[in-house]
Amino acid sequence: MLKQIDFEKTPVVEAVNDILVDASKRGASDIHFDPLEEYMKVRIRVDGQLHDYVEVPNSIKKNLITRIKIISGMNITESRLPQDGAIKANIKDIDLDLRVSSIPTIEGEKIVIRILDYSMSNSGLEALGFSDVNLKKVIQMINVPNGIILITGATGSGKSTTVYSILQRLNKEETNIITVEDPIEMNITGINQIQTNSEIGLDFATALRSILRQDPNIIMVGEIRDTETAKIAVRASITGHLVLSTIHTNDSLNTIERLLDMDVERYLLSSALTGIISQKLARKLCPHCRTKRPTTQYENDIFKKVLGHEVSEVYSSNGCDICGNGYSGRIAIHEVLMINQDIKDAISENIRKEALRELVYNSDVITLLQDGLEKVEAGLTTFEELLKIIELEEDEKLAGASSLERALEDTSITHNSDNNAVDSTDLTIDNTISTENGVGNVSSEKDVDSNSDLDADDSNNVLESGDSGNIDNEQNASTDQAVVSQMKPVYQKLDDVVDDSYSVNYNDESIDDSINQSDSDLNVESDNDDEDNSDKPMGINDMLNNNMKKHDDVPLEDEPKKNNFGINDLLNNLKKH
Repeated sequence: MLKQIDFEKTPVVEAVNDILVDASKRGASDIHFDPLEEYMKVRIRVDGQLHDYVEVPNSIKKNLITRIKIISGMNITESRLPQDGAIKANIKDIDLDLRVSSIPTIEGEKIVIRILDYSMSNSGLEALGFSDVNLKKVIQMINVPNGIILITGATGSGKSTTVYSILQRLNKEETNIITVEDPIEMNITGINQIQTNSEIGLDFATALRSILRQDPNIIMVGEIRDTETAKIAVRASITGHLVLSTIHTNDSLNTIERLLDMDVERYLLSSALTGIISQKLARKLCPHCRTKRPTTQYENDIFKKVLGHEVSEVYSSNGCDICGNGYSGRIAIHEVLMINQDIKDAISENIRKEALRELVYNSDVITLLQDGLEKVEAGLTTFEELLKIIELEEDEKLAGASSLERALEDTSITHNSDNNAVDSTDLTIDNTISTENGVGNVSSEKDVDSNSDLDADDSNNVLESGDSGNIDNEQNASTDQAVVSQMKPVYQKLDDVVDDSYSVNYNDESIDDSINQSDSDLNVESDNDDEDNSDKPMGINDMLNNNMKKHDDVPLEDEPKKNNFGINDLLNNLKKH
């Protein structure tokens, strides 16, 4: 635990204040109060990682929760429903702006407190970690008179910080800015901010309709959550307004697909979409204790493949008294896409996803992976942190050699395709089926190297390799397919024989033995004295019916199993011979 508090001697009011202030000083973004069976665990999230903070005894748990609900303006008598609240106060000379949420669990109420930090938003766009190229794109897109700009990313990826930084840059005397948010995370002087209230019907769509009658220059929608909000936001952007909003997607291409899935008309989206800013957060290296290390061969291959040059050394985390674990703060990884005319035309013409991907990422866009690797090379974060937030295999820049070579190294597979060959000329299957006088004689001859039965184990006998046993998987699959293709007509004709109820004549001692018959042929005499069927060839159905009649008087448990010769047995023997 990071902290020890004697809750038996410390008043609850002082204990709550101490937790809030100390968590804020440690740079925490969230405080979790998790009720357990034996105690309540308090955890804090620092740089995206949760850490155990302190344990609260059950005797103090209810009083502590009640104190938090009181100062956040929540109903202390209601513990069965989720509630939301806010705390804005000066505690121990520290200004705190907190958002509080409670939900009921089987062990009691769980409370999460979000600590709002405006320092980054107030510092401007230049302090958000944009590269020089990306920063120029962002400034260019927010200066257009109309259009929609989307900031995308997962929950907790810093989307609100980026939006508020843009709003403060656009907040000028000659502009009318109106926002609709849920919740309002930062109060900005000079901007008209609307808090949604679903209980009275004030949602994003309803507020947007009214905003359009308020002569706005710039509209900010806190989040596009549904089809109606998406359509109104897009239509507002093509009527002479600049619209800012956020959406939960991973990258630029997924953002376009998500809006199309929300039934936004293609012709509207192509004309309205101005730019997309995608971002993720990675832990930032502590500048006091970071150490250099040589790159591995795989890391060097990634750098060369994506950035076009080799990197011999990168920084890694070490840990010191200042940071504790080698990291201090977080840095944003960005992907900024300016929608050009080619992309607009592609969206409008409904081209395939693969073609749209190639068009998007072949433009001047810097992908998340490229921006992340540049920050790794600059010593701002580590290669390991980058791998946590970006899947290398999904990046178009890495398709092919790098991921394949790595996989081959990990599994120690070598390809010797020139030395491996499949000789299937020895595999011959001659099938003949003749019918004469209603009697079908079925024969099947299989010539494989050893004249043995062809099964899964023996199929390898027909493969010849110049190597010492290394057989390519594709060649195996090709041989198996050849065998199946050649056997298919045989099995099809066998099925026809059974379906047409032909009588079958066998001259095989193994079959005679299996059915315990003294005769060499499968000729079954009928017990019906009224008809003389001894000279008439019998079909399979007749044989089975006759066999059942012969054993009607035999108890089930005493019935000879050898005489129960059914269709499956016939087919198995047909395939065998």
